[in-house]
Amino acid sequence: MSKDKLWWLAKILEGIGMVIVLLGVFVSMSAGFEGRGLESMAYEFQGLFVGGGLFLVGVLIERSIGAR
Repeated sequence: MSKDKLWWLAKILEGIGMVIVLLGVFVSMSAGFEGRGLESMAYEFQGLFVGGGLFLVGVLIERSIGAR
């Protein structure tokens, strides 16, 4: 695969990862406002884990092609 396509793939993964982190935070906040504290924390950690993982994969792809 060419460097340009890998760079775009990395950026897409990073973007999707950040969106998932934000969704996890917003869902966590709405659950917290409804008084579901532990469930709220679970949503936040899941969002951080999945979104952070995708972001990290994107960064590693970028580093592997020398773009970062």
